[in-house]
Amino acid sequence: MIHLRLVAPVERSDATIAYLEGTPSVINLVRLPGAAQKPSGDLILCDVAREDATRVLTELRSLRLHHEGTIAVEYVDTAISDAAREAERAAPGAVGDAVIWETVRARTFEEADLSFTFVAFMALATLIAAMGILTDSIVLIIGAMIVGPEFGPLAGISVAAVERRWTLVRRSAQALAVGFPVGITAAFVLTLILDATGVAPEAIPNSRQATLFISHPDWYSLLVALAAGAAGTLSLTTIKSGALIGVLVSVTTIPAAANIAVAAAYADWGEWRGAQLQLVVNLAAILAAGILTLIGQRWAYGRRTARRGGQGDAGRLLPPPLRRGDVRGPRLGFG
Repeated sequence: MIHLRLVAPVERSDATIAYLEGTPSVINLVRLPGAAQKPSGDLILCDVAREDATRVLTELRSLRLHHEGTIAVEYVDTAISDAAREAERAAPGAVGDAVIWETVRARTFEEADLSFTFVAFMALATLIAAMGILTDSIVLIIGAMIVGPEFGPLAGISVAAVERRWTLVRRSAQALAVGFPVGITAAFVLTLILDATGVAPEAIPNSRQATLFISHPDWYSLLVALAAGAAGTLSLTTIKSGALIGVLVSVTTIPAAANIAVAAAYADWGEWRGAQLQLVVNLAAILAAGILTLIGQRWAYGRRTARRGGQGDAGRLLPPPLRRGDVRGPRLGFG
């Protein structure tokens, strides 16, 4: 279930209550007249079946509550109620497949911004990966993958591309365009320092077993990146968020960036080219898989809603895009 906390202007409160009362997937409806002060209006509380949340939120937005009042969305972990079961039966689809598009946008909007924290995590993750390459330590490589925050902007690009929000695409791409060079530069400087002080090996060991794959992409690299991109998008858009850590450990974007720096410091241009190719393959495959997964989910949502409403134009029933200031949500936590 999803809990909604609404502030409705007095002139729109009756229409809001009428819609929610007439929606079978909505329960626990409470109206507190004049309880809200900033913005002023009636406070309305209700729970809605997750499968029907996007449709309900779209209708509430058509009443302009997000402009003249407030729409806040919270997750209900457990609802012990016969009414809750009836509401879920009235909603189309399975709860595990439900996507709340407004929540997806709220998450990705926050991760699209270029910030000091994002750049810092990119630099730190790349430094850890560089030390993992120099010591042939898979533990450090995995740690760098988990610390790296790059999946946030990649998810932002995917969502924005599907919704044709080109400004958000540019913002997310800018974060990557700054974050990766900063991380590579930091790892390059670290490698030079370690080499000058005699800590680093004299050359990148070609016999390393644990980390050689980073600069030698193959068909498996492409397939893993495609699968990881799809899995990451599914974990972002559904309740299966626990799969995200596995996604982060599956892709080699941060290690490839670190290998570019290490190879450049050693003037090993074969390794340098291989690491660049690995990075490009991973980024392109993750984006392609993410965009295709979102398109499939939106198509499925449109078909399900169209069948319920008896209308043939499924695409028209999809929720309209939000503007940047419309939503604020939890950060994705990729670092």
